[in-house]
This record gives sequence, C-alpha cells and structure tokens, in this order.
Amino acid sequence: MASDAVCFQHAEAVAKQNKLSLVACGDVLVHDKSRQPLQDILTAIHHKATVDQLGVLAEQNAERVLRPIASLRYLYPAELLVESTRIAETCKFSLEELRYKYPEGIVPPGYTRASYLHEQTWLGARRRYNDRVPEKISNLIKKEFTLIAEKKYEAYFLTVYDIVLKAHALGILCQGRGSAANSVVCYCLGTTELDPDKINVLLERFMSTDRNEPPDIDVDFEHERREEIIQYIYEKYGRDRAALCAAVSCHHAKGAIRDVGKALGFSMDQVDRISKNLSWWDRHDGLNDRLVEMGFDPEVIRVQQLLKYTNELIGFPRHLSQHPRGFVIAQGRLDRQVPIEDAAMPDRTVIQWDKDDIDALGLMKVDILGSGMLSCLRRGLQLVGAQLGKSFSMHEIPKDGKAVYQMLCRGESTGVFQVESRAQMNMLPRLKPMVFFELVVQIAIVRPGPIQGGMVHPYLKRRQAIEKVTYPSDAVKGVLERTLGIPIFQEQVMELSMKAAGFTPSEADNLRRSMAAWKRNGGMGHLRDKLVDGMLSRGYELEFAESIYKQIEGFGSYGFPESHAASFALLAYYSAWVKCHHPAAFCCALLNSQPMGFYSPSQLTQDACRNGVTVLPVNINESALDCLLVTGSGAHEANAELKSATPQEMRLGFRMVKGLSDGTIRNIVAEREKGRCLDVRDLVQRTRLDSKSVTALTDADAFRSLSGNRLRSRWVAAATRMPDLPLAPSAKEAIPASLTPFTLGQEIIADFRSTGLTLRAHPL
Repeated sequence: MASDAVCFQHAEAVAKQNKLSLVACGDVLVHDKSRQPLQDILTAIHHKATVDQLGVLAEQNAERVLRPIASLRYLYPAELLVESTRIAETCKFSLEELRYKYPEGIVPPGYTRASYLHEQTWLGARRRYNDRVPEKISNLIKKEFTLIAEKKYEAYFLTVYDIVLKAHALGILCQGRGSAANSVVCYCLGTTELDPDKINVLLERFMSTDRNEPPDIDVDFEHERREEIIQYIYEKYGRDRAALCAAVSCHHAKGAIRDVGKALGFSMDQVDRISKNLSWWDRHDGLNDRLVEMGFDPEVIRVQQLLKYTNELIGFPRHLSQHPRGFVIAQGRLDRQVPIEDAAMPDRTVIQWDKDDIDALGLMKVDILGSGMLSCLRRGLQLVGAQLGKSFSMHEIPKDGKAVYQMLCRGESTGVFQVESRAQMNMLPRLKPMVFFELVVQIAIVRPGPIQGGMVHPYLKRRQAIEKVTYPSDAVKGVLERTLGIPIFQEQVMELSMKAAGFTPSEADNLRRSMAAWKRNGGMGHLRDKLVDGMLSRGYELEFAESIYKQIEGFGSYGFPESHAASFALLAYYSAWVKCHHPAAFCCALLNSQPMGFYSPSQLTQDACRNGVTVLPVNINESALDCLLVTGSGAHEANAELKSATPQEMRLGFRMVKGLSDGTIRNIVAEREKGRCLDVRDLVQRTRLDSKSVTALTDADAFRSLSGNRLRSRWVAAATRMPDLPLAPSAKEAIPASLTPFTLGQEIIADFRSTGLTLRAHPL
C-alpha cells in the first residue's frame, strides 16, 4: 500500500494535468474520538462478527474524526485548506430551499387544474344527489374550493382522483379515509363512498390557511390487487418522479442488547438472559444487583462495556425499509431532492426519507393501502349479484338496514369488519347502535385512547340513561351533544380547544399533532397550561378543564379521528349487510379471502351454519378453486348430516384442501369440464396428478360421493400406484371387507388435518 506522501504526489500531478484544485477531506466516521469503540461495535454488527474477530475490518486508529482547523494545519498544505473553506462557504443550504411542485399530466388539454377540479366535482355532486345538490352541500363545496385554491391543492386532489379512476376502471374496490378523504369534494369525486352529511367534517382537521403541507388522503384498495395500483403510479409518472417512502427502523433496548452483546463476544445464552429481563433496564439503582442475580459480575469490563454501548446505541438507525403505503410523486426528477434506491421487493423503488421527513418538508404523499375486507366485499358482492342475476356494487347496498343493526345489537358480528373482536362483540349489545353515527361511535370507543381517558363508562351510563347528560356551556354542548357530552373523537378535542379554550385553528391542529406524538416527544406540558388557562378565563371550572386535559392525554395513546371511524364504519356496515342478508355469500367471500380477520375457517363455517347456511364438503366433481354458492340440488348428497336443504347453500372449494397447488386445481377443473370423474383412477389417468395431490384429495374426503368413505378412497388411490393390488378399475366390491369406516371422532380429526374444519359434529 502506498504511503500518504506518494498518494499526495500522485493526486497533485493529476490535478495539475487536469487544471483542477486539490481539496482537504477528512473522511470522517465519528464526531468525537470517544465514539470510536461504538463505531467498531457497529462494524462488528454489520459483518456479523465480534469486535475481536474484525482484524483489518476495524479502523486502525481514531483519527477519522471531526477536528478543528487549527489542528488540520499540521496535516494538510495551506492551499488545500483554503479550497476546502471556500467550498464550505458556498454550501449555505437550508431545507426551506426545497420547493415541491405538484405533478403534471393529470389535467386534460384545455383545462386548468382549478377548472378541471371544479367541473369533475360538480358533475359528481349532481350524480351523487340526483341533480338536486342540497344547499348545505353546495356551500361546503364552495368553502372547500376557496381553501383548496388558497393553498393551491388542486393538483393533490386531482392526483388522488386519477388513481381512484384507474382503480374503478380495473374493477378494484377502493375507499378513501381520513379527514381530507371524507371532504365533500372527495365524496363528489368518488374517492370515498361516505356521505359527509352523515358525519361532522372539521375542515381545520385537514386543511387550513395556517398549514404549510398538503392534506393527507389515505385510500384503501383490495389487498390482493394493490400492486396493480402501485405499478400504475410507477408507469404513469416514471420511477424518476415517483417512489415509496422509507421507514427508518431504530435500535430498541432489547435489540440493542442482543446486537452489542454478540459483538462483544457474549454467548447466545448470556445475551438471552439479559435481553429477556428488560424491566430493570431504565432503573440504574439496583442495576448491579440485578446483573448479579442473572449470574454476571458488574465489575467485569465487558459487562460494563455492554451497558455503556447499549445505552449509546438505543435510538440509532438500524436499517432502512419500505414504508408500507406512502407514495411521493413529483413534477420533476425526484432524485434531485432525495436519493432513490431499489427496494428489496421486485419492481419497487424507495426514497431515503421517512414519513416524518416528508411531512416536515411538505411533500405530497398519497397513502396506497391494502384492505382485506375490500377483497372480501368484492367477492361477496359478485356472489350476491350472481344470486340476483345482475351486477351488484357497494353503492347499491341500502344505507339504513334495520335488520343489519338489530343483528349487530345482538353481538352477531363474526367476520364483520372492525367489530369482530371480542371487545367489540361485548360492547355491541351494551351500546346498541341503531343508526350509522352510533356505529361510528362503536368503532371509535373501543380503543386505547377513550379507555385510558376514562370516556367509555361515562358514555355508556349516559347512553343507557343511568347518568344525566350535562354541559357546562352552550359552546361545549354544540361540540359534544352528539356524543352525550363525552369527547370521543380527535376532531371534537380540536373543536373544544377552539370554542372553550380560545385556540386558533393552527393551535388546535398543533394540539392534534401533539396528541399523536406526546409520548415520543416528551409530553404535552407545553400545551396543558394554555388549555387549562384558556378554559378558566372563559368561566369553566378547574375540575372540568382538568378532566378535558386528562381525556386529551388518553387520546395520546390512540385518539381515533371521526373521519377514520366513519370510513371504517361504512365498510363495517357493508360487510354486516352482506352477512345479514346473504350469509352464504359472506362466508364464501371470507373463506376465499383467507388469511384475514380474527377467525379460522372452522369458526366461520360454524357461524354460517348457525345462520341457516348449508355448507357442503369438497367434492371432486362439484368443487371449484373457490368456495361457491350452489342450488338446493347440492344438498342431496349421501351425507346424513347435510340432508336439510336451505335457500342459502355453499360448496367448499379446493382451496380449502391442504397440499393442493393452484396449478393442480386448475388442471382438475379444466379436465372435469370434459366429463365428470368416475373414480380416483379415472382422475389420475386424465390429469396425471402426482401422488402428493392424490393423497391430499383422498385425505380431504373429496371422493366420498364416488367411493363412500376415506378408507375406500385411499385403497383405490393406492391401487393407481400399485397395479398388482386385486382391484378392478371401478369394482368397489373388490375392496377388502376389513377396511371398516372411520369412527365419527376419527373422521372429525381427519377433517381438521386436511381442510382445517369439519362439517360433522363439533370436536367437543
């Protein structure tokens, strides 16, 4: 390796030859020499080695550090330092210089952004309200147009509109959510199916003159087809103009202990013992005693190093990953503002900034989300349409179904979006939602924020008329009357701060942000005094002001916006409607969309049977890939447990059989279209199935209608592989009499092993 002097002479010659100036550069790795050991540990973590094993991979010294120019004079010629100083003086960059420009290509020729947005919004409004736009809606549209024009957000709304239009063209269900998505403009544009007249949209929640960032619109797409939308965005704007946000994963205590411990040479057993006892980590008093209890000597240097460098590592970025949803789209080259790199997933690129960076710089971010329930709803609505003999879409579902709400009030919500958990099921009969807004409250109230803020029991008591509803003023009544005097939504807290404490819209929005991040950023003490003092100065009691602040702190854990709750409630209602009126279609759709939700296929089919659905087993001549609805004729199989035919019948699909690939299933269905299968041998000869697939079908009892039971099917399947067995191709009588059928218990166990459910007796 050449010496520094030789390298410098070579660089000097090259610079002189090309008429360039040399510059001094320190190649800095750490800001202070005391951080060099941590740098070595990070190097060891990166190379999956211990510090002692690094060898030449470790830095030879601690000189790659920031140094004052006085000490640099002894290392570099003066002319190089002068050039470095000159370059540094020209690098006077501020993040405020980053000016984001919205993307082009979203407006047809002859239109401006504003004129096109206005035209499409009013067209949508007339379509939504049958050419009779209510005055309230008309005024809201004009108010939103004024704010959109003032902040120049037309391109943002049109960009989301373009993406939603593409989804509609591809037949992909989507639903916008968030305060901006639930605006009147978005409703008219078709971004959401939620009528803003059914909820209280607080404009300041997502758009005000004081905010210097675009509103946030989240759009849920069918999770199985979300990638089509992602690739459409890449194709439309190009990978130089569009990319996904990054997510920066930082070291937490448990992971930091493990990484540092392995780098310092601790055994896996030692690392596990320490990392599994994290409750003591933040308490320095008694720390040595806890280490002794775990078998470590606190005086050993390596143990002290473990404690020291773990504390230093906590909070460090660990790795860069892909944000699950956020898309950034720019007018010009995005890589002129932020580096772009390939994601681990094929055909995806990401920027190196995370969500918080995007928000701080005011860049447009569109959240492209995946929803399993939308995939389920599409399948369910297709099945309902097949039953009705016509296409059937979400907007055709009746909005005020009394039977749907009565079903929910009974706590019958297995598989229903957002209200299928045990906590929601327990709350439904107590809260008894009978209108849409009450369903919105139902979804929002079973959350950590309202629970920790002490809002649930007071609301239930007032809802059940056990406790009297009171308001300290008319202003507070105007904000909280819909929720019986209890603040349940984020928007209510914002509105309350404006009307009861004198906050400006900007300060109220700041309060909302603090609610979402108070634990991460060190509390909301800076807002407490202003909130309480504002209420006291307006005549409110200290007790009331303190209770409001306590409830706001509860929201800090998880305060649910009304806009999100309303969007979720809409999908909850749609899924509940299908479950209530078409339980077989709902069960089919859930099974075909697995894995999703809280419940296993066994629980879903049991629930369907309790709701009058006849579930038919997998049948080699009747089943398709997916579970399907069937006519009453399917119920007359040779199965004593399935003789009673009902208007709601469904057939389990081959997808329920463990060990069958989609290709094998398509092969079976395609061959069966040429003629029904006569027996196992006939199927194998026609489809050339491998023994694994044949075994999976026989274990699932798919040949029951042909051979009578599992054991007979297995014998015939074995005969296809062993032609010397004494069995003619279709001679059932040649099967040995000693093959007695399974007992009921054995059949149930075999059902669960092969399909994950049974249509026989309950296992218990």
